[in-house]
Amino acid sequence: MDVSRQTVFFLDEEAFIATARPGFRRRVITGDGLQLCFWRIAGGTPGSYLHHHPDHEQLGIVVRGALDFRIGDESGPPADQERVVLGPGDSYLAYKGVWHGDSVFVGDDEYNECWILDVFAPPRDDLMEGYAAATQAVREPGTDG
Repeated sequence: MDVSRQTVFFLDEEAFIATARPGFRRRVITGDGLQLCFWRIAGGTPGSYLHHHPDHEQLGIVVRGALDFRIGDESGPPADQERVVLGPGDSYLAYKGVWHGDSVFVGDDEYNECWILDVFAPPRDDLMEGYAAATQAVREPGTDG
């Protein structure tokens, strides 16, 4: 089977790679024009900084737990008090250039994890499965991280 063109992916505990950020594990599946990043984040883990992706759209869906975060628009980061809490089944869409982050991850009752499916278009080279980026440190604010 040509794994470079794999079409079916099963939930597999061993497929999740720990990142340099304690409490963060991910599985990345990349197609020709889009990419899925399945995050499993330990409840209470410090969140991401405010950032934006000038070259990528990001669609996020919370599967387990909750995401308490800030999301703005292309003009700049949202005000400190502008927070949104998303639970299982809730989604967000960060168009190219939309500021988002400053996240708080709330674990669920079964795994004490927050599961988020992030879809990126186009795919991000730094998230490609098998790249050294899977374990590299978090990028500094202002980068496409």
